[in-house]
Amino acid sequence: MADKESLDNLAKHKKEWEEKILNKVLDKGHERCEKFLTGSNIEVERLYTELDIQELDYLRDLGFPGDYPYTRGIYPTMYRGRLWTMRQYAGFGTAEESNKRYKFLLSQGQTGLSVAFDLPTQMGYDSDHPLSRGEVGKVGVAIDSLKDMEILFEGIPLDKVSTSMTINAPAAILLAMYISLGEKQCISPDQLSGTIQNDILKEYVARGTYIFPPEPSMRLITNIFEFCSKHMPKWNTISISGYHIREAGATAIQEVAFTLSDGISYVEAALKAGLAIDDFAPRLSFFFNAHNDLFEEVAKFRAARRLWAKIMKQRFKAQNPKSMMLRFHTQTAGSTLTAQQPDNNIVRVAIQALASVLGGTQSLHTNSRDEALALPAEDSVRIALRTQQIIAYESGVTETIDPLAGSYYIEYLTNTIEQKAQEYIEKIDKLGGAPKAIEKGFMQQEIQNSAYDYQMAVESGRRIVVGVNKFHVEEEPVKGLLRVNPAVGKLQEARIKELKASRDNLAVEAALKELTDCAKTEKNLMPVIIKCVKAYCTLGEICNVLRDVFGEYKASMNI
Repeated sequence: MADKESLDNLAKHKKEWEEKILNKVLDKGHERCEKFLTGSNIEVERLYTELDIQELDYLRDLGFPGDYPYTRGIYPTMYRGRLWTMRQYAGFGTAEESNKRYKFLLSQGQTGLSVAFDLPTQMGYDSDHPLSRGEVGKVGVAIDSLKDMEILFEGIPLDKVSTSMTINAPAAILLAMYISLGEKQCISPDQLSGTIQNDILKEYVARGTYIFPPEPSMRLITNIFEFCSKHMPKWNTISISGYHIREAGATAIQEVAFTLSDGISYVEAALKAGLAIDDFAPRLSFFFNAHNDLFEEVAKFRAARRLWAKIMKQRFKAQNPKSMMLRFHTQTAGSTLTAQQPDNNIVRVAIQALASVLGGTQSLHTNSRDEALALPAEDSVRIALRTQQIIAYESGVTETIDPLAGSYYIEYLTNTIEQKAQEYIEKIDKLGGAPKAIEKGFMQQEIQNSAYDYQMAVESGRRIVVGVNKFHVEEEPVKGLLRVNPAVGKLQEARIKELKASRDNLAVEAALKELTDCAKTEKNLMPVIIKCVKAYCTLGEICNVLRDVFGEYKASMNI
């Protein structure tokens, strides 16, 4: 940074500029409003100079790519060496339909798979359960057993792709299915690469697809950590998710703070279970949202990376540099998509994807223009993927590492987001950590307040949403939307009936009995869950055993 004399000289010239030039313009009312704010309500000054970041020390606060504190990126060459994984989130209807979509995406240049599961699967119910009616295959693919998983990945070699699975409460079961499928393809677990979301804390905060109470849920998560640290070195054992926290209405600052607080709790749970920090921490990963405020989003990613590195090094005394690296997937913001003038969403997604890339993401999903109305149609999915490819190959932003670094505004925002996120983390620590803060409703209330403030800003016109509260047009109903065939539920019910008639039900009964016994102990559940999956126990049967032992979480009774 500049010395005191240079900063004093800069301050003097800035004051002269304000008096001689700026004030004359302001006297004529040239600015659009009295106060400009980011999405996190950080006040934006009209001009940033070195005076705004004079405490910044390059080596301490930025460093070099691939070196602590990783502000500028976790890899030494970043996208010059390898582009991010283009991983479009997909899945709907039956396993056959989703398999067809995956093959289409791979043929169009996608470089990784991301599986969306339907609501019954996420909640641990089979498709023939009464609570599943009307929801089978609607928001993702229906997976009831290993048989469905075999169809889902038919013709897709698991050692040639990495797969992300957005599943939480039954994460251990879906991972067991993936492991078992790999073995059927003669691929050992140590060759499988991908990510299981496995983040239950954010379900209690923002999303709601939980099954079990927090304590047994955390046990399942640490069981996965332990199993994968021994058998699956390429597998990311958790994707600690700020995405859904942001979708629920959180600001960028809250997204960072609450996500990293959840991460701290997972680390503490693993340490309590006897795992060594550097045995599991290198396989932790994160999942963030990308909104429209381009510069705030870029700064958010940089601040999160730096803050996590400090937490791992200073708080948990990690020694392995990989334990300190915040690796993350990004998805563009579903909550920003509008049903009005849906083609505008293409532009929104492009801005959000650009922010993700400028912020140094490791993988990216770009939403489709019609997702405010329905599951995306094939042509919309292609445009979303092409958005990533144009940024990667035509924009030039991948040619150099962290191209916005050194911008006074970016560095000011990065510092501010880190500072304010740290203040939130300290509050959560004082409440006893993320699980206790969730029990007390702290995070939920903060998110609700932010969501309310945002909605009031839109309704009052203080925030403009193009096509919604300004720049309206008369529109015809959108045509060509994808609709899931309601017959999917009946098809899945028939498939389950056929499976139960053809499998070895004595083996199923024995496997479920072993799972019951194991769940009552402190043993790792993963090996027994794998046995159940290989015997073709259904997802619902396995979850029902765990429900009987662990109980079910009821939010209204706990908050």
